[in-house]
Amino acid sequence: MGLLNYFRSSRPKSAQVAKERLQILVAHERKLRDAPSYLPQMQQEILAVIRKYVAVDDDAISIQMEQDAEHEILEVNIVLPEDGTGGKVHSQPLR
Repeated sequence: MGLLNYFRSSRPKSAQVAKERLQILVAHERKLRDAPSYLPQMQQEILAVIRKYVAVDDDAISIQMEQDAEHEILEVNIVLPEDGTGGKVHSQPLR
């Protein structure tokens, strides 16, 4: 009987796995609900400005807003192309 208990205890119970997944979903939904309504439009505008100088895909940018007791943090991550030219669209210098 001890051998059966050994094999049973190594696998997580489906209820525990479901609970963890639900907690992740609830946390994600809360994060989306608390995000400002202008964030998607801001993401598109930032992407449009970047595209003036570098060729990037729509999914190459992610914007997240985090808050703590004293600060709001806007985090912008952009995946730039890895080719030698930098994927430049326009070669004119910035003004």
